[in-house]
Amino acid sequence: MSSIPQLELYRLIGEAQGRGERVVVATVAHTRGSTPQRRGAKMLFFVSGATAGTVGGGCVEAEVWAEAREALRTGSSALHKFSLTADEASEEGMVCGGTMEIFIDVWDAKGSDG
Repeated sequence: MSSIPQLELYRLIGEAQGRGERVVVATVAHTRGSTPQRRGAKMLFFVSGATAGTVGGGCVEAEVWAEAREALRTGSSALHKFSLTADEASEEGMVCGGTMEIFIDVWDAKGSDG
């Protein structure tokens, strides 16, 4: 998976909102050290379980997915910090070892009560 082009991002959000569905947009807000993605990378999470784009893959993406599921359920947006420690990175076969702050942003369908 790769970073999602902005036009595609908004097209997919618009389609989901047209269906009356909530969408979560995860955006890499800040990085420090070695990370799999740079600031601005985005990933979409849909109610159906589908995704588009990437915020890094591996263990960090699994953690972001868990936070996104909770955000889809609650409708609450928040900034989350993820540590890619050297121990975790080596267990996953990665070379990362930094930290990432990812904003989990809930987009409700137009006219939705939330």
